[in-house]
Amino acid sequence: MKQVKVVVTGATGQVAYALLPRIAAGEMFGPDTDVDLRLSDIPQMIDKAKGVVMELEDGAYPLLSRVSASAIRAETHGDADWVLLVGSVPRGPGMERGDLIRKNGPIFVDEGKHIADRAAKGVRVVVVGNPCNTNCLIARANAKSVPDDRWSAMTRLDQNRARSLLATRAGARVKDVKKLAIWGNHSATLYPDFTNATVNGKLATEDTDPAWLAWLEKDFIPAVQQRGAAVIAARGASSAFSAAQALIDHVRSLVTSTARDDWFSAAVVSDGSYGVPKGLVSSFPLRSKGDGGYEIVRDVKLDGFATEKLTASIAELEKERDLVKDLLA
Repeated sequence: MKQVKVVVTGATGQVAYALLPRIAAGEMFGPDTDVDLRLSDIPQMIDKAKGVVMELEDGAYPLLSRVSASAIRAETHGDADWVLLVGSVPRGPGMERGDLIRKNGPIFVDEGKHIADRAAKGVRVVVVGNPCNTNCLIARANAKSVPDDRWSAMTRLDQNRARSLLATRAGARVKDVKKLAIWGNHSATLYPDFTNATVNGKLATEDTDPAWLAWLEKDFIPAVQQRGAAVIAARGASSAFSAAQALIDHVRSLVTSTARDDWFSAAVVSDGSYGVPKGLVSSFPLRSKGDGGYEIVRDVKLDGFATEKLTASIAELEKERDLVKDLLA
């Protein structure tokens, strides 16, 4: 049996509560991998985290080799193979996106430094806490010894939402929707690329019915962009188990080989592809060999409509980078 050491920050939050038992059950790393699970949270939440530890122990998960909780990163982050940065300060009433970035920035500066100092040499980091692209940019800049290709931020929930909405409208199953990538920032400017998506093996745009095409261009994109707000309006709380599902999918896509006829989405450090400035953390279509790494899919055709959407999202990312310039030093 292999073993993986996994840190989950914000371990007493709702997303973590939905996530942790599924990691322990082997859904993230597979049935042949034992898990040493470390719950990380702020000091005043550790008693609560220890209650979650007891629940995980009482679950009697065969693959859970060890479980612990601490606010001391020397204990949680030491030799970690994967660090899942789930925790962040949520947006409060009246807060703008810039306010949220300033509030969360110092948290991710600190996380980056501890990851560089304490995690395993081959550590991989996934940023979930929002705004995830910019939080990832901040943490990576403060962990200079950890290579760019070991960082990613989660746009998989956006991809899952887009696939589900498209499948429902097309009268298809979610499994029949492929190559539906998310581009750009995890924000209201993200671009769910229907122009390259396939439904039952055919391009979504092959159906030239005017009503269908109008829905794709005018209704589909804002429906994906605003889905999180719609969940909050209906449920009175933000997405929890769907976010946990997306994080499971995100990591599984990195540790299993990508099917030849598909790709997946995550925000990664740009190498300059598709005109995205080098160093920005942007969502791209990706493929993996199953070793935990990824490669950006090359030669995806972006028409004028798609390019315009991506350009707007990248402009927002550049503004956010400039906003946190001091934290990136």
